[in-house]
Amino acid sequence: MEQVLEDLFRGSGVMNAPTEARSPFGARLMIYPKSLCRGKGITAFIASQGGQKKLWILDASADSKTVALFEGDRAEEGLLRCALSHRNAVAIRALFPFARPVPIGLSSSLGCGDRLGLANAGHLHAVAGSGLKPVLAQQSVRELQRTNREAEDVLDAATWAVLQEGYREAYGADGDHLKTPEDIDRYARAGYTLYTLDVGASVANEASRMSMPDLALRADALPWSLLESTSADTLRRFAEKPVSLSQALTIRPERGEVLRAMVKYGAAIAQAVQLTRHLESAWSALPQEIELSVDETDSPTTPFEHLFIAAEMRRLGVKLVSLAPRFIGDFEKGVEYKGDIRKFAEEYAKHVLIAERYGPYKISVHSGSDKFEVYKVIGSLGPSAVHVKTAGTSWLEALRTVAAVEEGLFRTILECARGNYEKDRATYLVSADVGRMRPTDSYGAEELLALLSDDNARQILHVTYGSILAETSGGTTMKDRILKCLEENERKHYEFLERHFRRHIQPLLNRR
Repeated sequence: MEQVLEDLFRGSGVMNAPTEARSPFGARLMIYPKSLCRGKGITAFIASQGGQKKLWILDASADSKTVALFEGDRAEEGLLRCALSHRNAVAIRALFPFARPVPIGLSSSLGCGDRLGLANAGHLHAVAGSGLKPVLAQQSVRELQRTNREAEDVLDAATWAVLQEGYREAYGADGDHLKTPEDIDRYARAGYTLYTLDVGASVANEASRMSMPDLALRADALPWSLLESTSADTLRRFAEKPVSLSQALTIRPERGEVLRAMVKYGAAIAQAVQLTRHLESAWSALPQEIELSVDETDSPTTPFEHLFIAAEMRRLGVKLVSLAPRFIGDFEKGVEYKGDIRKFAEEYAKHVLIAERYGPYKISVHSGSDKFEVYKVIGSLGPSAVHVKTAGTSWLEALRTVAAVEEGLFRTILECARGNYEKDRATYLVSADVGRMRPTDSYGAEELLALLSDDNARQILHVTYGSILAETSGGTTMKDRILKCLEENERKHYEFLERHFRRHIQPLLNRR
């Protein structure tokens, strides 16, 4: 075994194709060459045995303290066979700094949601050589609930992918759409580094329809103790105070515009401050960075409203790494941008100027899956940093893999999606209609695969993942069947992911 590992170290795994080796446990191992790493007297690697991936620890120095970190079965020749468990992931992160998530900072980055825990190796293949930093562990509280996972499960899956692929550059871990201190605690305990504060529920969308007297009354009722100011002082700071952002752009807020911004976003800013103070006080020892999200609201964030939010957050001492505005147009799940792309380009450029002036911080594009025209706009604007957040598009590539290799399973998935779409769509921005689909049994094999490129079907499959994963038949969950299919067709799964994500990445690189 030691000689095999030495040979793999020397010839080391450009393609990371599993390499066969004899195991003292019986069945032969298929070692992932890039996973080989050494430290504290051990050699660690990932290998599959009998179709199951395991962590393997070769103890060269009999360092009992290091080996004791892991749980597993020991063979006579000093080889430990370990499950890909939470305890063993924690041990790998403790021993090998590259396996730990870190703050990404102002580097352009890509959020790679992985609802099943098997996609991150494909994500790493896609970002290789791009200069983008991957945020591998990214899942919202809503997604944790619907996939029956914990924050630790998501981070552990990222750790195993990083180890398997020999990835040695920085990656992030995003606790997405956090609304309460308890949400923050859930991800902080697991060791996340990016905290996306979702204050959308505190945004007063009705402000755009209110009269001036009503706005003044609502403004006076804002939580000014948390905002450390008053309505009158805030008006004095902004009203009739032009801000020049470039030769072509000066924002000149009038009193009414300031009042609307105060009412629309004042409570949201207060909530963001409360959440930030909790993160800073309860988890001060953890590396951390903050994104503010106001994207899941009814009305777009105007350039002045963005400026108002950014200036107030800075005044209150909250340092942002990124901010997700509500852009003009529609960012529906899993499909192309819907709206006037030229107007979007004009507005996006203004948001970038504001982020540079009041940060600097990155503009974050939520529901970023499959917004290829938007990526072209971003890529055309030059060197400003961006964070693009995806989630469901990886789930759809998993289903594309299933459709390509196990037609019967995909038909079952499609039927489940059709039956649950009206219920599951409630919390997502989608416009698909089950009525536009034919009966499942009328589709041929090639037509089934083509559904993964059809906007209507993509949205139906995109938002019903929770119902699909929870479906049970004959004592076996659909989730187990899907995971088994993906594990048995790993290379095809990675190929689909890599191809699809490079479509996302390439337009963003035009600025480099």
